[in-house]
Amino acid sequence: MLTLRTRRAEGSCPLFILLLVYGSSLAEAAGDYSEVLPDSFPSAAAEPLPEFQLEPEDAFIVKNRPVQLRCRASPATQIYFKCNGEWVNQNDHVTRESLDQITGLVVREVDISVSRTQVEELFGLEDFWCQCVAWSSAGTTKSRRAYVRIAYLRKNFEQEPLGREVRLEQEVLLQCRPPEGIPPPEVDWLKNEDTIDPTLDSNFLITVDHDLIIKQARLSDTANYTCVAHNVVAKRRSSTATIIVYVSGGWSSWTEWSECNVRCGRGWQRRTRSCTNPAPLNGGAVCEGPPFQRVTCTTLCPVDGGWTDWAKWSVCGTECTHWRSRECQAPAPRNGGRHCIGSVMESKNCTEGLCARNKKVSIEHASHPLEPGMGVAVYAGLVGALLLCGMLLLCVGVLAYRRSCRHLRGDITDSSSALTAAFHPVNYKPQRQDNPHLLHPSAPPDLTATASSLRGPLFSLQQGVVDHSHHKIPMTTSPLLDPLPSLKIKVYNSSTLSSLELPAEGASVDGEILSLKMVGSGSRPDSREPHSHTLPREPSNSTSATLGCLGGRLTIPNTGVSLLVPQGVIPQGKFYEMYLIINKWEKTTLPSEGSQTVLSPVVSCGPTGMLLSRPVVLTLPHSAQLDPLDWTLTLKTQTHQGEWEEVLTVGEESLSSPCYLQVEERSCHVLMEQLGTYSLVGQSTAPQPACKRLQLALFAPQAPCLSLDYSLRIYSIQDTPHALKEVLELERSLGGVLLEDPKPLLFKDSYHNLRLSIHDIPHSHWRSKLLAKYQEIPFYHIWSGSQRPLHCTFSLERGSLAVSQLTCKICVRQVEGEGQIFQLNTDIQETLPPHSPLPSGGTCGPSSQVGPYAFRLPASIRQKICASLDAPSSRGCDWRLLAHSLGFDRYLNYFATKPSPTGVLLDLWEACHQGDADLVSLATALEEMGKSEVLVVMTTDGDC
Repeated sequence: MLTLRTRRAEGSCPLFILLLVYGSSLAEAAGDYSEVLPDSFPSAAAEPLPEFQLEPEDAFIVKNRPVQLRCRASPATQIYFKCNGEWVNQNDHVTRESLDQITGLVVREVDISVSRTQVEELFGLEDFWCQCVAWSSAGTTKSRRAYVRIAYLRKNFEQEPLGREVRLEQEVLLQCRPPEGIPPPEVDWLKNEDTIDPTLDSNFLITVDHDLIIKQARLSDTANYTCVAHNVVAKRRSSTATIIVYVSGGWSSWTEWSECNVRCGRGWQRRTRSCTNPAPLNGGAVCEGPPFQRVTCTTLCPVDGGWTDWAKWSVCGTECTHWRSRECQAPAPRNGGRHCIGSVMESKNCTEGLCARNKKVSIEHASHPLEPGMGVAVYAGLVGALLLCGMLLLCVGVLAYRRSCRHLRGDITDSSSALTAAFHPVNYKPQRQDNPHLLHPSAPPDLTATASSLRGPLFSLQQGVVDHSHHKIPMTTSPLLDPLPSLKIKVYNSSTLSSLELPAEGASVDGEILSLKMVGSGSRPDSREPHSHTLPREPSNSTSATLGCLGGRLTIPNTGVSLLVPQGVIPQGKFYEMYLIINKWEKTTLPSEGSQTVLSPVVSCGPTGMLLSRPVVLTLPHSAQLDPLDWTLTLKTQTHQGEWEEVLTVGEESLSSPCYLQVEERSCHVLMEQLGTYSLVGQSTAPQPACKRLQLALFAPQAPCLSLDYSLRIYSIQDTPHALKEVLELERSLGGVLLEDPKPLLFKDSYHNLRLSIHDIPHSHWRSKLLAKYQEIPFYHIWSGSQRPLHCTFSLERGSLAVSQLTCKICVRQVEGEGQIFQLNTDIQETLPPHSPLPSGGTCGPSSQVGPYAFRLPASIRQKICASLDAPSSRGCDWRLLAHSLGFDRYLNYFATKPSPTGVLLDLWEACHQGDADLVSLATALEEMGKSEVLVVMTTDGDC
């Protein structure tokens, strides 16, 4: 036996090679690789052949990263790798040795690294391969070959799917041949960026050739389909194939014949049918034939009756009367005409009244003879009584005047009743003088009292046009209030009353002059004061109400904007005229910056300087598509200087956050203790782009159209009630008519424009003036909200005035995104009935509700719920469980800092359920908590 010992390079473990020399075996080993190692040796009888516990596996080199090959065998004296028939240098091996605790045999493990260069240097058709060879005293064992290949994936698909229009329930085949690659790429199909799983939807089938089969096309299968190929190197996406599942229209049944359109004479009757059985959808064929039929009708004209002339008076009778008559025969009523109105006979005294009057007068004179001088005494008594009443009224007026003057000697404002953000406590006592506007404390506030002028940043109170220095009121250097349009903010208690007028929205405080009306200050109206007028306001976008300690609710109808002022927010004895305004976009700086987008209207509520004892709830509609939640939502407020600042970001709240934001599917509710100007903005959260809800509204001129030109306007607006209301008011002023309900569209943050095109125009009667094939609205204009409302106009021209029927198709879609189709079939000479998607009569209630009528939950029930849940419970059955049941538990620390967490939760519940506030939902949450005693109270006192 010959033993050869060699040592590896520095830093490696020693290598022992045992060479057992036998004649035939040595010759065979020398023939294979004589200079390094023999293939096999005679084994000792006591040791078995090596057995591989881990064999090298196939690997792929991604870019320039080397791969590791590993094998492990036992029992093994040595293990080496052989690659492509050549032994790997022993210095490239990393060997680890251990002892099997069960069998006591030696276990060896070897790693080598294969680089991209080694693989690329191999010439020939065979792939690069490596295998392990293990030795023991019994002989050698070889592992399986592990192939190492360079991974890649080509860019271009061999075949990409093609989009098309298919009818309902038709089979659809989308073919896809992925790019060449090693390893062979796997293929997935996306439907509107969602992975298709045939196990979840049996209507889809993916073949072994990677084709997608839609067995029966459904309306929900109208989408964008993408073939995605991927392996360990990269991922490739095919071009998007848009599948539109259309439905051809079918006629409904004819309606009943209408009444004849004229009351009498020759007219026509009409009956209609609609192409709604089914309605054409997604470009499906419209119904053939007329949508209405007309037939002539003839109706006899009704003739109203008329009186003949009066006949001659009869002879005077024994009753001192005579009479005359007339007949309803000029003409007589026929064919349903009205009968004559009035009497047929008429009588009167024929002796000029002498018969009855002489008898009556003679009786009166006989019964009541007047004594001389009696009339003078009666008149003298009446005059004395009137003088006495006048003196009494004068005394009462003097007493009332002195009492009112005594009350008005006090301070005009104090630190509790003034707007704390703009006033410091001050004592201001004007000279007593006759003022027709002085009020008794119990009198209601007078909003037309005389005004004094304020100028920023230091303000002074003026008396007429003369500046009395001893009447100046010191002010802070900060602006008095945010600039707001056409509003009077009144603050008064039992002894003071003041009113404040604000300039137009968007104006700065320093550049505008505010008019402060102080009742009882001695100021008088003066036409020479240039700034004492009240600026106009838009009632459709604003509301106001005078609220006290009982609270209330302000709502701007048909906009989704409201402000809930809970009971106890305003201190006892104080009254504020609170306002709520939706700011005009053209007069407001946008709160968005960078990639952010405006999701809600910019809303101002105030007065901004008032102190709130507890949070109010501001409700804003938004246009964010929250499913899935790919948004980073931020609430912003506008400072006095007109700049926007972040208030909070959803999901990043802390104990220092001044607000709480409850986000729902179409609106958000802000719990806040500082009134001002607010708006909700958002931006996409990587890696998925967010989607914004839009509405597409189609308008046309009112009928009848007397010109050859005809235009169609399509608006792209946010999917909020306020945005739609704004467009409807604009079109109403332009004389436009909404042709059908607005269509929804999800607009993706993908930097692609919105494309609008018109198709299928009957060119024999109509001509389009649009030179290009389509129009586009830039992505940034829609996403940032910098231009509102946005619209495109399609100008058409008809061949003659006799052409009245217009049929066409208007397609609106985001490039490489979703789209909508308007199928138009209208008679431009037919007057359409007024149509509005907004609810008639505004919202569910009045724009302002004051006191208990503004709240669904009675105060007695509310107090008992708060008393039961405010105190912490060791079992957790307290306000925290109520927040969880109502879905308000995203950040409980906000409610924990309030004196009554339950009360704030109930305020938020009132705001979230403004339109459908039902005590049953709240009772269900309390029942799940096991609060039976509260349920008894609600059943007794409430109406659930």
